[in-house]
Amino acid sequence: MKQMNNKTIDKPAILGGTPIFETKLPMVVPDFPTWYSVRDKFEDVFNKETIFTKGKYLREFEENIADHLNVKHAIGLSSCTSGLMLLYRILDLKGEVILPSFTFMATGLSLMWINNLTPVFVDVDPDTFTICPKEVQKHINNNTAAIIGVHTFGNPVHIDELISIAKKNNTKLIFDSAHGLGSLYNGQPLGGYGDAESFSCSPTKLLITGEGGIVTTNNDELANQLRIGREYGNPGNYDSLFAGMNARMCEFNAIMGIESLQMLNNIVNERNRMAKYLKERLSFLQGIKFQFIDQKNVSSYKDFTIVIEEEFELSRDQLVEALKAENIETRNYYSPPLHLQTTFKSFQNRFKEKLPVTEKLSNSAVTLPLSSKFSIEQVDKLCLAIEKIYHYRKEINNL
Repeated sequence: MKQMNNKTIDKPAILGGTPIFETKLPMVVPDFPTWYSVRDKFEDVFNKETIFTKGKYLREFEENIADHLNVKHAIGLSSCTSGLMLLYRILDLKGEVILPSFTFMATGLSLMWINNLTPVFVDVDPDTFTICPKEVQKHINNNTAAIIGVHTFGNPVHIDELISIAKKNNTKLIFDSAHGLGSLYNGQPLGGYGDAESFSCSPTKLLITGEGGIVTTNNDELANQLRIGREYGNPGNYDSLFAGMNARMCEFNAIMGIESLQMLNNIVNERNRMAKYLKERLSFLQGIKFQFIDQKNVSSYKDFTIVIEEEFELSRDQLVEALKAENIETRNYYSPPLHLQTTFKSFQNRFKEKLPVTEKLSNSAVTLPLSSKFSIEQVDKLCLAIEKIYHYRKEINNL
């Protein structure tokens, strides 16, 4: 045991100490609505035995989301990914699409389903971890079809700057807002920016429909095309207008969403409270960098991610292994970044070693467990585990 600041610090588990958690601390504990809150609506759907998709509960969910986000249209879909795929197709994009490489794979994979589109990966801001407007401006040209902004980990991207660039260059602007439900930009919810935004409602998000997504837009024609597109491109007469897909959201998912939306603000507040506590505790350790959130904005904190710098004297991967020994689950988002993934191997020569911030983050960022259902005792023990690992860093380096 070490004596630090008049406190006795037990050995971390990786050095033979007792794990701080007896059972695994999971990355996420989903914020599902209670069974009692959805039971009557579920029974209503079962008893009618006819309308399982595109029914009254989907319409209610879409109306509630549109009202909450202050947008004209919210279209419920099977996933955020299908929303992006439909947007890329309906907007008839051709040419290059600028997007960050430091993002979840769905942002880029959606592009690969559409012919005539070439991803152009650009670097992110080293502080916000979101796409860097200066890099976007540097890579935009006459062949640019669209810009994709991503609210990474729930942190709102530089929206105004991207809007300005898109308008100046007559370019479509789409937001991958998978992490964005609950986030605020300049005090306002996301949803009404650019041509459209695509949100995720999967079990790792703050608003959960089981599986599902939502596309929001203030463009009437685009909204109409999205509703047709989620139904195979069928406007209702079985004469498909374009190659759509089955991207419908069923009534059960919509019911979950209706109830989950009522919980959203409390979940965001609780996650921000936990994130503030984590920052306060871990800021005393050298070599830990936090994502910068502009004070005018609110992050949903879909993920709480830190960067491990040289001053920590352990690598990200060493910290991950030490936390694993403490029964603490982590994720290395996003490693590898898109431009180094196998799907995009034909583009690797163009972008490899050209995105220094992205490649550094992918090797040094680690996402810690966070849930509105965690107790303060659990968060305290998570901090204590990292503190112990840091205090014994020299011994861990000798393993």
